[in-house]
Amino acid sequence: MIFEIAVGDKLRTVGIVRKGGLLHIDLDGRVHIVDARRVSDSIVSMLVQLDGASAPSRSVDAAFAHSIRSAHSGPATANGGDFDVHLDGRTIPVQVRPAGSFGRQKKEGAGAQAAGPQRVTSPMPGKVVRVLVKPGDEVKARQGLVVIEAMKMENELRAARDGRVREVAVAEGQSVDAGAMLLVVE
Repeated sequence: MIFEIAVGDKLRTVGIVRKGGLLHIDLDGRVHIVDARRVSDSIVSMLVQLDGASAPSRSVDAAFAHSIRSAHSGPATANGGDFDVHLDGRTIPVQVRPAGSFGRQKKEGAGAQAAGPQRVTSPMPGKVVRVLVKPGDEVKARQGLVVIEAMKMENELRAARDGRVREVAVAEGQSVDAGAMLLVVE
């Protein structure tokens, strides 16, 4: 599933794939393996490990910021939600929504101004349905770049910020693995 996460003025796209009892979470091209456990009706505790690391690097607790939501089975639900994330003694308010749910609000902010190339990777195994750009194209923040079909759902991956497409590494109809590099925007 593809989600948008708003933390302060940053809006990020996150891909989540369940593999067995673990979640593989793609954030900015880096895969984090998460063991999430429900502690109560409103709290989820997570051990987070960067893919390839030998042990979890941190423990994170997430509590539903508002009332207990019986429709949620954890942070990776179809409806998203508002959470208070407890990390290193800090409480961080976070909003999680299905991709595209934040609409056209908040295009700017620290996340949109990050330097360096944006490597767009497949958040899950799937099939490239449409490539919406070609090398050399100018793109705007939140513009659609490529559409991946996974689990009978189409997910449009978008540019994090304005830039120019440097490379397109896939073609329509191609199968891709989770974490596969699709294109680069600089």
